[in-house]
Amino acid sequence: MHGPLPKQTKLQAIFRKRPARMWSVAAVAIVCVAAGLYFGRGTIHDWLVGPSAAPTILVSGNIEAHQSVLGFKTVQSRIVALPFDEGQWVEAGTLIARLDDSDYRQQVAINEAALEMQQRQLAAAEQNLTAARQTVASDEADLAFRQQEYDRAAKLLQQGSGTVEQRDQTYALLLQATAAHLRDQALRNAAERQIELARAGIRSATETLKMSQIVLGYTELRAPFAGVIQVRQAELGEIMVPGTPVVTLADLDHVWLRAYINETDIGKVRYGAEAAVTTDTYPGKTYKGRVSFISGNAEFTPKSVETHAERVTLVYRIRIDIDNPSHELVPGMPADAVLQALPASQQ
Repeated sequence: MHGPLPKQTKLQAIFRKRPARMWSVAAVAIVCVAAGLYFGRGTIHDWLVGPSAAPTILVSGNIEAHQSVLGFKTVQSRIVALPFDEGQWVEAGTLIARLDDSDYRQQVAINEAALEMQQRQLAAAEQNLTAARQTVASDEADLAFRQQEYDRAAKLLQQGSGTVEQRDQTYALLLQATAAHLRDQALRNAAERQIELARAGIRSATETLKMSQIVLGYTELRAPFAGVIQVRQAELGEIMVPGTPVVTLADLDHVWLRAYINETDIGKVRYGAEAAVTTDTYPGKTYKGRVSFISGNAEFTPKSVETHAERVTLVYRIRIDIDNPSHELVPGMPADAVLQALPASQQ
């Protein structure tokens, strides 16, 4: 019987009939596949399993905020106003605390009186200078008249119609007028110097008053920026000395993630690298961040890490600045960040 051959038998028959041609085609196919694997590994891999994702590094840590410890400076008194407590939000310029300022207000009043006295002294000195200048002008006129009298008497004596006594009398009067003129000129110069001293006194009194007003302003503690009162270290009625902390103010507009990266991954991260930050508090929400600090010294993983094996691992501390316009991220909140690692060729 001659029925149809099985499929495998047909193939075997074909190879038996044209073995050289088929083996040539197979060889060419193998070469092409090998070349593709060598020159286009990524393309073939992407075609087979899809494009590969860029390498990333996952780090964890806690949210931190830029903090300012606020306190009174150069003044010492009792707290009479402390309107805010921990956790409350304050705007920039808001009064946070005020001291009893009665002593400092009294000092301002004293300095205002001193300035007024200097201004009156200047007015008196200006009047004295005006009188001295008028006296000098009168002396100059009298001196000119006495000079003319002396010259006339001397001329008459030379012509024989005058006397020695008349000449000597006019000369004595001329000397007196000259002396009075010199004296009044000295008094005028002294009055001018009194004007300069009075003006200098006003400048000094003005600056002293400004300083006392500045010190009076130090009795009020105001928020330098908008933020949340994280810690309140003082209480109402407490005597505060300069430099003693009153409150700690956290700037929620500028928060950052304190995280640690393994020693083996430190070479894969650069300053300015972008990061995607997430928290368990707001699942599914991502915050943009940037690496702003990489420690130059390795350290052991902080004790907050759960296992001892992880605690003894060397890590590097990094800081990731985060955009936080909605103030959802608060200090102490745990968070994770995914960093874009550098390609192996750039490490």
